[in-house]
Amino acid sequence: MKKILIISPHFPPSNLAAVHRSRLFAQHLPAFGWSPVILMVDEQCYEEKLDHNLAKLLPADLKIEKVKALGVTKPRVLGDVGLRGFFQLYKRAKKIIKEQKIDFLYIPIPSFYVALLGRWLHASTGVQYGIDYIDPWVHHFAGSDKMFSRHWFSTELSKFLEPIAIKKASLITGVAEGYYEGVKKRNPHLLQQAVFAAMPYGGEKRDHEQLKELRLKPYLFQKKAGKIQLMYAGAMLPKAYQPLEAILLAIKEHREVFKDLEIHFIGTGKSPNDKNGFNIKPFAEKYGLWEEVIFEYPARIPYLEVLIHLEAADGVFILGSTEPHYTPSKVYQGVLSKKAIWAILHSQSSACKVIRASRAGIVLDFNGECEVEKVHSSFVENYKEYMQFLKCFDYHQVNQEAFDKYSAREVTRTLADSLDLIIH
Repeated sequence: MKKILIISPHFPPSNLAAVHRSRLFAQHLPAFGWSPVILMVDEQCYEEKLDHNLAKLLPADLKIEKVKALGVTKPRVLGDVGLRGFFQLYKRAKKIIKEQKIDFLYIPIPSFYVALLGRWLHASTGVQYGIDYIDPWVHHFAGSDKMFSRHWFSTELSKFLEPIAIKKASLITGVAEGYYEGVKKRNPHLLQQAVFAAMPYGGEKRDHEQLKELRLKPYLFQKKAGKIQLMYAGAMLPKAYQPLEAILLAIKEHREVFKDLEIHFIGTGKSPNDKNGFNIKPFAEKYGLWEEVIFEYPARIPYLEVLIHLEAADGVFILGSTEPHYTPSKVYQGVLSKKAIWAILHSQSSACKVIRASRAGIVLDFNGECEVEKVHSSFVENYKEYMQFLKCFDYHQVNQEAFDKYSAREVTRTLADSLDLIIH
C-alpha cells in the first residue's frame, strides 16, 4: 500500500469540528490502497475540553504519532496549536517521511500555519504534498477593511503566507469548490501543476451506531408535550446573523404560527468552553423570543453527545451564511440521525443539493445579502411546508442512493482517486 502522512495538529480526543475531516479520511483510506499515518500535537497541549469517547471511534490499527507543543502564554499571545507545535511537527514529520518512505503529505487547514510545513518538507525531503481547505485561508472578516485592526492584520498575513505555502503543492482540496476558488485565481500556476478536488465532510453511519454501545442520554433539553423541538448544533458563523435576524423577526410578527416551535442552539457561543458566552440569546431577547421559542447552550459539547441530542430532537435546524461557499457538515449528521431537516442556506451551498437529492428535508435558499429579505418574507410559508413534511416524514423515504454519494467512504474515494493521479 502507498503511504500518506496527514499532519493534523488537532485530532481526537480533541472535540473541535475539524478533527472529523482527518479522522474519517484515516478510517477509509486503507480501503482504497492508502495507509495513513497521523501526526498530531499531544492532547495534553490542547486548550479545549477533551472528548475521550471520540477517540473510541478511531480504527484500532491506525498509526498515530504525537509531538509536544509550547504552552499557551499569558497574556495569550501564542495560542494556535499549529504555531505552538510548528517546529516539533516539522522535525517529526521529516523523520517519518524518511524512515517510513511516505509517498504523499496531506495537510488539512486550519491550523493555517501548518500549511507552510508542506512547502518546507517538500524542499527538505522531496515529498509531494497537498493542502485541504476546511476553511478558506485568505478570508475577509467583518472589520478586515479597517487598517491596522486585528482582522486587517490577519487578512494581510494570510495573503502573504498562502502563496508561499502552496507554491509547490500537487493537490488542492476543499469542503466545496468555493473554499479554494480564490486560490486558483490568486495562483494561476497551480492550474497546470496541481490536482483540484471538492469533497464535503460526508456522513459516517458507524458514529451513530456507536451511540447504542455508549448508552449516552440527552441532558440539555427534555421532550415537552405539544412542542416541536428542533436543534441546531455548531458554531455561529459571522455572516449568519443577517438571516438569523430575518428569521427572528418573522417569528415575532407571526407568533401564533410558531407557538409550538422551539429551536435549541448548541455550541454557538463566543468560545468553546464558555457556558455564558451567548451569541444567540441577545438577538432572541431583542425580539422577545428567549426561552419561549429560542434556547441557547453556548458551550461546545462532545460530538457523540451532539448526536444523542439530535436523536432526541424532533427535527434538525440548519442556518447557513450569506457566503456561498459555506457547506455545513451538520447536514450529514442530521440525515443519519433519521430526522427531517429544515435548512436556511445560500443557494450556492452544495448542502442544498444534498438535502433535496436525498429527500431528507426542506430548504429555503437565498442568494447572499441581496436576498436576505427573501428569508423574512418566505419564512412563514416555508415553516408550514416543513411542518407538513415533518408530519409525514419517514426515514425510509430518504433516497439512500443519492445520500450515499456523500458518505465518508465515498468522499474518501475522491481523495484516493486524486492521490492516485499524482502518485502512479
